[in-house]
Amino acid sequence: MTDKPIILFVCVHNAGRSQMAAGFARELSGGAVEVRSGGSEPGRSINPVAVTAMQELGIDIGNEVPQLMTTEQVRDSDVVITMGCGDACPIFPGKRYEDWELQDPAGQPIDVVRRVRDDIKARVETLLAEVLPTRA
Repeated sequence: MTDKPIILFVCVHNAGRSQMAAGFARELSGGAVEVRSGGSEPGRSINPVAVTAMQELGIDIGNEVPQLMTTEQVRDSDVVITMGCGDACPIFPGKRYEDWELQDPAGQPIDVVRRVRDDIKARVETLLAEVLPTRA
């Protein structure tokens, strides 16, 4: 792993789960990790309910744009976190891969999206504790 780990979050549409995870990783790491996100079939825009749920915690993902996950992104990342995109993500030796089973927030009411958001936050906190050296 590099001095500044690169974490890639991938979900199907790159419009909810992966964007929330990326937002948390940027915020909670204080810039100690490089964060990327992408989708196997990117949507047209970020899920507005996910944006609202994140804004409740002071994190703005409203200006993000769903992106296509590329093979280069996967190859260049130290950690690849997938969220329901199945086998669409290429596998490279020496990378850490995790698949987070999370409910898709698309079309869900805010109370469901909040639960997904809070689950993602807890997972990102655990991930950062594992990939970052202890900071004084």
